[in-house]
Amino acid sequence: MQTVHTVSQVREYVRGWHQKGLSVGFVPTMGNLHDGHISLIKEARARCDVVVVSIFVNPTQFGPNEDFDRYPRTLDADAAALVDAGTDLLFAPSVDEMYPLGQNQTWVDVDGLGDHLCGASREGHFRGVTTVVSKLFNIVQPDVAVFGEKDFQQLAILRRMSEELLFPIKIVGASTSRESDGLARSSRNGFLNESERTLAPQLYKTLQQLKADIEAGESDYQELESRYRDSLEQAGFQVDYLTVANARSLAPASADDSDLVVAVAAKLGNTRLIDNVSLAVVRDR
Repeated sequence: MQTVHTVSQVREYVRGWHQKGLSVGFVPTMGNLHDGHISLIKEARARCDVVVVSIFVNPTQFGPNEDFDRYPRTLDADAAALVDAGTDLLFAPSVDEMYPLGQNQTWVDVDGLGDHLCGASREGHFRGVTTVVSKLFNIVQPDVAVFGEKDFQQLAILRRMSEELLFPIKIVGASTSRESDGLARSSRNGFLNESERTLAPQLYKTLQQLKADIEAGESDYQELESRYRDSLEQAGFQVDYLTVANARSLAPASADDSDLVVAVAAKLGNTRLIDNVSLAVVRDR
């Protein structure tokens, strides 16, 4: 594996691969890699001849009171894991490399999809995500880019962005990677103390229970949301949202919607966790 830090170096490698007719897979990350990231890299490897991984903690997707400064930077350990995973190229740019003119004046924003779920309480977050990913797409020019379904809203927004901006890139969503107790793998899990880590799997169990209720015929989504939100808060979570949403628009689901996502964001202590489950409801005609 080669490690590079500049845009020009990445473009040189990718240009050479494309000239040889090789397909390029891409997995953008913020580092502090875990098995969930490795599963994305394996998905890219299965689909492409070579794989590029980026590690960049993007400042523009963090709000003023969020955890940018304490977000773990573990580049040496990450690089070793990427070698084991069969990565061909690691791109680890500086902030100055990604934002060479300082304060950004050019932004990529997807209207609508960012208004719900995490976007309702994290103003500007998805604008930062779409802007940096569009930069990375322009730099790497991959054939395939792989993202985790744990970040369901992010995946939906990036798919829409790629379609509307005509990026010639296949966006692949990979299944959420989970610990043995069901907790979705996340770099932020390392912030949980012992008691919080013991409680954290309740988030996924709650989603499964809510999903089962819908599949059993319950359709009063607001009542379900309220019931299970209260349950989580009584258990010790600080719930940002627990929503049954239309899987395409991400707006609150109506009784006529068939493709649904049940999504949650909640804090344990100072650690914000997100998760989701998807389901298809068969409506009687």
